[in-house]
Amino acid sequence: MNSDIRPYRIEIPQADLDDLRDRLARARWPRQLPGAGWSRGVPVDYLRNLAEYWGTGYDWRAQEDRLNEFPQFMTEIDGLDIHFLHVRSPEPDALPLILSHGWPNSIVEFTELIGPLTDPRAHGGDPAQAFHVVAPSIPGFGFSSAPTETGMSVERVARIWAELMARLGYDRYGTQGGDLGAYLAPEVAKVAPEHVVGVHINGGFGFPTEADVPGMSEAERADYAQMQEWSTGGLDHHTLLRAAPQTFAYGWNDSPVSLLAWLMHKFQEFCITVDLPEQAIDRDQLLTNATLYWLTGTAGSSSWFMYDNSEFFWPQGQNLVPSGVYGGGPALFKRLAEEHNKIIHWPMDNQGCGHFVAMEVPTHHAADIRRFFAKLR
Repeated sequence: MNSDIRPYRIEIPQADLDDLRDRLARARWPRQLPGAGWSRGVPVDYLRNLAEYWGTGYDWRAQEDRLNEFPQFMTEIDGLDIHFLHVRSPEPDALPLILSHGWPNSIVEFTELIGPLTDPRAHGGDPAQAFHVVAPSIPGFGFSSAPTETGMSVERVARIWAELMARLGYDRYGTQGGDLGAYLAPEVAKVAPEHVVGVHINGGFGFPTEADVPGMSEAERADYAQMQEWSTGGLDHHTLLRAAPQTFAYGWNDSPVSLLAWLMHKFQEFCITVDLPEQAIDRDQLLTNATLYWLTGTAGSSSWFMYDNSEFFWPQGQNLVPSGVYGGGPALFKRLAEEHNKIIHWPMDNQGCGHFVAMEVPTHHAADIRRFFAKLR
């Protein structure tokens, strides 16, 4: 195994960018189906306007330069090339922290979060609560190698993360994540409890299922009914990507409009606090994420978490090290979360409790991460 850590820089050939713009310009647009708003999927007018901006107004080179401001590296672990950002804090006593992004996202999720975490002094925070940030691209996403066989699991990625932190010389560190990252963050604590000081996730601990109903009080059943009403509907991407990810990957890999429609459909569903994704997340950040998927051809390979699982399940967490969340839920959720976790941080009043808080409210997200780990330093 080659354990070298190699510097990496994003340098996309101009021909790839020209090809993207050409495909966008030649898109074959469908008719708008009957139905109001997003009831039949992404509206044609909405996507057409966004795609036009992607092809004629969006500046990848500026975003590429922005990403390259973060020191990046590549190293081989478990037979896979792992791409990661490694941004050391100017504060010498900073706590190492490994960030795990979600789906359908990438390291782009953290571009506005890293500064407040690594240099809180420059962002109005306490310098004693700084972090050395490590943000890997999950295998199959972005510039990391895609799995070459079935059986890729959260546990396997967590072991890769633990090896990466050891390779960087970090013996004591925290883990943080949302969406898929909310599964990875506690799993790192399971595989390396002697090194992880705490686990912070955006949300997901304690979500009840039908199996929990018999043990619920009347008030808890009311909370569960409200959750069911909120979570019913939408496009069940877990079922789709368990069934036929290869089939969908043809469209995502050949048509940037198809890819953009898929991603924006999910971001619209996930940005629950607003009507449109760009009302919560900067439009260029959304398109940088889409461009990264397009240029690396990883829309299909990023679905391994779904196609290697037989059903959807919430993260179970762990009882080995303390845990906290950005957005706590009702008392029912906390009770269930405490069955599998040592919960020490469960705020109910954090701003913007959407799905991708690192993109929606990065300053508030960083502040909450600092509050949690301040209890554990």
